[in-house]
Amino acid sequence: MDAPLSTPCNIQICEVTCDSFRIMWDMTPEDTARATHFFIDLSRKESRDPNRFKHRDVPTKLVAKAVPLPMAVRGHWFLSPRTEYCVAVQTAVRQPDGDYLVSEWSQVVDFCTGDYAMEHLQQLLDKAKGSAGRLLKFSVFYRNQHPEYFDYVRRECGGLMRPALKDSSGSHGSPINSKLNGVFFSCNTEFDTGLPPKDSPYGPLRFQIPAGHLLNPNISLYFADFYCMYTAYHYVVLVLAPVGSEGDTFCRTRLPMLDLASNPFLTYTAPQRPGEEPLYCHASDVILEVLFTEPVPLDQGSVELISGHHQLMSLTTANAKKDPSCKVCNISVGR
Repeated sequence: MDAPLSTPCNIQICEVTCDSFRIMWDMTPEDTARATHFFIDLSRKESRDPNRFKHRDVPTKLVAKAVPLPMAVRGHWFLSPRTEYCVAVQTAVRQPDGDYLVSEWSQVVDFCTGDYAMEHLQQLLDKAKGSAGRLLKFSVFYRNQHPEYFDYVRRECGGLMRPALKDSSGSHGSPINSKLNGVFFSCNTEFDTGLPPKDSPYGPLRFQIPAGHLLNPNISLYFADFYCMYTAYHYVVLVLAPVGSEGDTFCRTRLPMLDLASNPFLTYTAPQRPGEEPLYCHASDVILEVLFTEPVPLDQGSVELISGHHQLMSLTTANAKKDPSCKVCNISVGR
């Protein structure tokens, strides 16, 4: 009768990405020599499935041929970015009759997957380019809020709209979610007027600032996300960061940089002749959410009451979750 296999111990997780990881553990030399298979049980931490081996010889989630450790695990469960998982392992020897001699389960180890890497964001960017549409002229960035917000800015912040932490809306793997501070602005205009829309889901007061204050040659432009919320229209999240600023440093190694003068979403064209004004354009077929990473003084613009409605809460994107089934804005590494 074969000697029992020892329980795998000292489980280690390394090289974690948004959709893969490597796993290794300690085994005795004897077990290393005779193990033919590894059984790996993986589940989301928040909804952990207790259905491990009900019988020691029946594998559950992944049966892999024994390979030198660390072993790469990629895509078997469509791993999601920024998600906590639990993992446990078992070693096994396949018997001539097809049954398995298995070890006890190892201890359970927790780990968290990472953000989208640059290559994944490039895939998302390529998809977003196909939905951008033609470029339309605009002249102001704007931000809608309730009166209490602007009262607070004047009273407590010295008239500065201070950056706030980006929420978790959009793609779960976007590197800026819950990590980058900024002030959100819009710049989309209506087709018939070329002006900002009369309505807003964010409040009845609108701060408007000339486009050149936020978009100029001293600004770096980055692509951060592309998503929808179970609707026909899509959102593109862009970051504007003054060159050399903390926000610029954060984005430079995490997000694709866009050419200010030549990209499908938001462009600045320098004056061609003396006396001319710069030209600013935005994509027509996506809704742009522009995150500016520095404080913005109210005295650089104006605050006015909008003429339309502001109770369009169905259009707000605060903590909005991305539609995981949309073929237009999802990539193959998670949501």
